[in-house]
Amino acid sequence: MEKVLKVEGMTCQHCLQTVKKALYSVEGVSHVEVSLEEGLARVQLEKEVPFEVLKSAVEEWGYKVVGEV
Repeated sequence: MEKVLKVEGMTCQHCLQTVKKALYSVEGVSHVEVSLEEGLARVQLEKEVPFEVLKSAVEEWGYKVVGEV
């Protein structure tokens, strides 16, 4: 299953890598693709993970998740 998060505050490759690292730290996340241009993080999940858990993981690093696409 996949969830797509709209992320604000990413401006460079370091930001992209930080968001990926944050999402990979969540149990159940199997793959992450982040697009700076679109401001999206596509998250492949091995099991159901609540949106709020993914949002919290990203926001702990200073980025804002404004919704699920």
